Amino acid sequence: MLTTWIVSTTLLIVSAGSGPDIVVADFENDTYGDWTVSGDAFGQSPAPGSLDSQMKVTGFEGKGLVNSYHGGDASTGTLISPPFSVERPFINFLIGGGNHPESTCMNLIVDKKVVRTATGPNDKPGGSENLDWQSWDVREFLGKQAVLEIVDRETGGWGHINIDHIVMSDTKMFILSAERTLKIDKRYIHLPVKNGANKRRMKITRNGDIVREFEIELADDNPDFWVFCDVEAFKGEEITIQVDRLRAASNGLSSIIQKDQIPGIENLYKEKHRPQFHFSSRRGWNNDPNGLVYYKGEYHLYYQHNPYGWAWGNMHWGHAVSSDLVHWQELPIALYPHQFGDWCFSGSAFIDWDNTGGFQSGSEPALIAAYTSTGRGECIAYSNDRGRTFTDYAENPVVKHKGRDPKVIWYQPGGHWVMAVFDEWEDSRYIAFYTSGDLKNWEFQSRIEGFFECPEIFLLTVDDDPKNQKWVLYAADGNYAIGSFDGKTFTPESEKLQGNYGNCFYASQTYTDIPQEDGRRIQIGWGRINTPGMPFNQMMTFPVKLTLRKTEEGVRMFAEPVREIESLHTKTHKWDNKKLGADTWQVSEVNTELLHIRGKFDVKEHSILEMNVRGVCITYNSDERKLSCLDKSAPLSPDAGQIQLEILVDRTSVEIFANQGRIYMPIGTILDSENKSLILSSKGNGSSVVSLEVYELKSAW
Repeated sequence: MLTTWIVSTTLLIVSAGSGPDIVVADFENDTYGDWTVSGDAFGQSPAPGSLDSQMKVTGFEGKGLVNSYHGGDASTGTLISPPFSVERPFINFLIGGGNHPESTCMNLIVDKKVVRTATGPNDKPGGSENLDWQSWDVREFLGKQAVLEIVDRETGGWGHINIDHIVMSDTKMFILSAERTLKIDKRYIHLPVKNGANKRRMKITRNGDIVREFEIELADDNPDFWVFCDVEAFKGEEITIQVDRLRAASNGLSSIIQKDQIPGIENLYKEKHRPQFHFSSRRGWNNDPNGLVYYKGEYHLYYQHNPYGWAWGNMHWGHAVSSDLVHWQELPIALYPHQFGDWCFSGSAFIDWDNTGGFQSGSEPALIAAYTSTGRGECIAYSNDRGRTFTDYAENPVVKHKGRDPKVIWYQPGGHWVMAVFDEWEDSRYIAFYTSGDLKNWEFQSRIEGFFECPEIFLLTVDDDPKNQKWVLYAADGNYAIGSFDGKTFTPESEKLQGNYGNCFYASQTYTDIPQEDGRRIQIGWGRINTPGMPFNQMMTFPVKLTLRKTEEGVRMFAEPVREIESLHTKTHKWDNKKLGADTWQVSEVNTELLHIRGKFDVKEHSILEMNVRGVCITYNSDERKLSCLDKSAPLSPDAGQIQLEILVDRTSVEIFANQGRIYMPIGTILDSENKSLILSSKGNGSSVVSLEVYELKSAW
């Protein structure tokens, strides 16, 4: 294997002598010592990290730092060091906070003049509070007296600054650009990640062309986990890996290795917090499901994906397929960003059966993806290998506006395509509708206000009556409206209705091109649950079947887990006609972590039914007619004095379906791996179990 190190001579660490580093200030004491404080921004002592109402501050060393967030962003002040002699050629320091030159900054003053200045790297509220290293070359001031002035004069915007660990040194703390050249003979390169480390820009080039570019929390040493980059396309060739602002002592670049397997393959899907029947990506972050489409026996799940870190960022389209909505095979990334900063945001996928776009090149119809390119607009990409790889339409974008997340469907009565897309217009939020006959030329038709991100629109029958059909429109939060749609304009016939009552559901989508003989409308959402300590983060909710049914309140949407969950059933436990009281019934026969529970209960007046599943308590209050779990609740009326509950229990979620899906409550929570109990009880007048079925589940992996 060829390995070459290149560090540009103009960027190489510069040495101007030898001697130990001199710490000017590390802010580890309980006071600022001889530093002079004025104003209210800096408080009277170093901060222990984040202050009240501040985002988490990371990247500082030790237990304290300068943080001008005392009193909030509107506070102002200065912090001035005692004079010191410049005795090394470089001054290195950690800096973070708002990017306001001259207003939130640290200045080096020599002979009463500001000769060097630095500000925080973060340019907007909500950005990272991570401190990063900067260096000043101060060789021209060697032997002179200097003063450091840390200032916060910013009263609007994200107006604060964070400083730590100011050190005079013979060397810079980082190399501006470091490179390594590899001859590729394996499928993957493995990259070390340290959660909370400063993000570094990494470029991979081949023959001078950038083929991958992303940010990564590159571990200098002792990584939390490893991610991988698929370089199969470059086998037999040389690539160059370039990292910006690499710490001089970092092992991050030198530790990158090649293998034909992804890192940690021996423990894949067995990790402590890995969902066992909900999809989660092998490595890295996932959020919105994208491009849910069925074709030739495969359910495609594309999704928002950061392949290179635990947190959101670097948006690609990940890809997985399943034959049964339960067992998933993750495939290579489907859509790569057009360039750094031009990310692949959410969208949809579908089959162009009649080749209206002219993208088909073989005997099979093209699989089309419509997605938001953050630097260009709404784009079309097409695949002629059953969704494995995509080619961008040369004339992208096809729609350019202030918005994102196109959902494209075929409107049969009009014989045209419809794009429902989130649209920000005149400072309000809408779903906009565009139409096209060829997927290339789109015409704006209408807008409907009050929906935010990730739109979805589809047609459902009411109570399985083909003569009674309604359109459903919703966006990221899942709250929906029922109405009519003429291919250009959605006309609501209901108020906006609550679609789910959980704590983790967002940005769901339903499958297109489900075969007519199946006929189900199947939905998957983003299950928002952090999995700390894992090499992956987040998951998808379990697929549900959506139906419209008449209720005493009108037509409503119901959600029930797809029948394919039964493929994971192993041992079955059943009980009938069991009275419950204040004494708990610990179901000793059940002692496992993965469960599918179906129960029907008589609920008396003035009673509270409790079901404790592995430490997560689900309650029904008959007087309040309320179903609750953790801090979430939903209205639930009994039917002839009874309620029905269906519950799916995984390692990081408890999904609750009540009264045949009338209430859908997906709860994201990390369950105690040691607690595998199932306990039932009833307070007040007492309730009883009409029937209870508990199915132990095997892992889908």
